[in-house]
Amino acid sequence: MRFNRRFRRVDRGATGTGAGRNLAAAAVVLAAMAGPVQAETLTAVMHSGLRMLDPIVSTAHITRDHGYMVYDVLVAGDGEGVVRPQMADWSISDDKLVYTFTLRDGLRFHDGAPVTAADVVASLKRWGARDGAAAFLMAATAGIAAEGDDKVVWTLTEPFPLLLEVLAKPSSVPAFIMPARVAATPADQTITDYVGSGPFVFSSADFQPGVKVVYNRFDGYKPRSEPASGLAGAKVVNVDRVEWVTMPDNQTAISALMGGEVDLIENVQIDLLDILKSSPDVTVETRDPLGYQVFARMNFKHPPFNDVRLRRAAMAALGQEQVMATLIGNPDYYKLCGAIFGCGTPLGSEAGSESLKAGGDPARARQMLTEAGYDGTPVVIMQATDLGTVGTAPVVIAAALREAGFKVDLQAMDWQTLVSRRASQKPPAEGGWNIFTSFISGIESNTPLINPILPSTGDTGWFGWANDPELEALRAAYLKADGLEAQKAVAHRIQEHVLDQVIFVPLGNYPFVQARSNRLTDMLPTAVPVFWNLKLAD
Repeated sequence: MRFNRRFRRVDRGATGTGAGRNLAAAAVVLAAMAGPVQAETLTAVMHSGLRMLDPIVSTAHITRDHGYMVYDVLVAGDGEGVVRPQMADWSISDDKLVYTFTLRDGLRFHDGAPVTAADVVASLKRWGARDGAAAFLMAATAGIAAEGDDKVVWTLTEPFPLLLEVLAKPSSVPAFIMPARVAATPADQTITDYVGSGPFVFSSADFQPGVKVVYNRFDGYKPRSEPASGLAGAKVVNVDRVEWVTMPDNQTAISALMGGEVDLIENVQIDLLDILKSSPDVTVETRDPLGYQVFARMNFKHPPFNDVRLRRAAMAALGQEQVMATLIGNPDYYKLCGAIFGCGTPLGSEAGSESLKAGGDPARARQMLTEAGYDGTPVVIMQATDLGTVGTAPVVIAAALREAGFKVDLQAMDWQTLVSRRASQKPPAEGGWNIFTSFISGIESNTPLINPILPSTGDTGWFGWANDPELEALRAAYLKADGLEAQKAVAHRIQEHVLDQVIFVPLGNYPFVQARSNRLTDMLPTAVPVFWNLKLAD
């Protein structure tokens, strides 16, 4: 099969921006976006359609991926996990209380305005108001201030050894830098201006929410001089345009890839892999060795799961094997794992997950339900029908809970609707929910500091809004633990506490398997899919 190079006509004009731009800035952006009438386009089928465009408000992976296209970060982890300069270099005072970040030359936003320290300060403050790991960092912060146009001075009240690691964390809520006017948006409201300083420009004119996203190369982006490594180094864009298209049916996506209509499928349905493996023009590969963990999250605000006894009863009804066998099918592509920080990782422990790994205990769950005095309150389970990765898990959970004696209301919707609805704190009968399932990557879950599901501060915590001061104290203790062994001891206590209180339910692990056309080369082996560095052959 021959893959034909596709050329498409692209409007290289500036995308819509806010009022108040002066003519000089407009001239810069037009010059930056100038290019040939014909543009080389890479087309990718991502794991989900994109609707939410604010990567600070949403922890959805597709929104995070969008963030890496449009925005840049101060520092980033390389292929070995070492924090490297990205937008800025840094220095640290002898007493470890002052970090000074110096922006590198040539940084510009898509509208032509230079990136300044004031933009960075505003962005960091908005990020700090949303991110769970940043909350600890901000609690140890005396102030973040701009010093001139190119220096940001971060002053601490006490040493925070993991400051750079928190700033460089690659997922959940990365510390993306936005214009100050955009970052001024309250942290509980979504932005409406999508100007960034990253290697791609979001095309608002071409955006079809949940269906299609278009990014044009930002020719005004100045890459670093170091080779690309992990999420650090030079972000060199070798294509003119990237299109993300939504194809909920995996068979349709596979046919499009084999027919040369798309170049990449980010997440291939496991039971269809053999079709792709038979094609000499397609490469099937696993990007991230840590893989992903499927989990179930309950709502702590409303009955029945505001009662820990009923959360425990629900968890007792569940078995990982049933979920993973239905979700993935091929046992070569999944692993039973009860470690909330990942099996095989330095902090991994499976304490408290014995029943889950053994297939659940329906009889015990029924007994626990009776003992807790369950009154028949319906359990609203949200099911994303357009995302195979988690679409079948709610069906298995619903069956298990019904067998245990719960009354279940399984409600189907698309993934982006689920992402929006999970933010609602209304009662389930008024558009809220009781359970949803999702997945989390190993790179964002392997420590108590960055795991986004753990923050348990009530209404300001993660979706489900657990209020657990003991867990917060354990996370704080992890920050002060001296050395790996001490960190392990705290992490193992967190493991036991999380499963005892059913903060969330780990349901098993699997790899994200992608498929790409062989003419797509030089993709970086990153857990987060990025579109710089790669090339399209003729």
